[in-house]
Amino acid sequence: MAKDWSRGGVALHRDRHAPAADPYFGVRLWLQTETRHGWVWAYNMEHLGLIRQFVQASLREKIPWHDHRRRMTVVARLPAWMQQAKNRDEVLRAIARIHASLLRT
Repeated sequence: MAKDWSRGGVALHRDRHAPAADPYFGVRLWLQTETRHGWVWAYNMEHLGLIRQFVQASLREKIPWHDHRRRMTVVARLPAWMQQAKNRDEVLRAIARIHASLLRT
């Protein structure tokens, strides 16, 4: 992962095949699991719920999710493979694995 301070803001770049880590503290995130396309991760349960809600949606309106003139939302920043309908079941199974891991601890 690298931090890019160009244009007055910070942009985080990370390898989708590597586990996610907090960009400032460098510690590995607890809510994550690997899929064949990359890692599904969330900072907290609210973030995970938002991802699940977006992925489950059968109808996704383009505005405001993909309106680049406005600030992008959290779900608009999801990797393209997570937004594709063909990967919906796999992403939802990954989210279910994250939930199940919380019940085991």
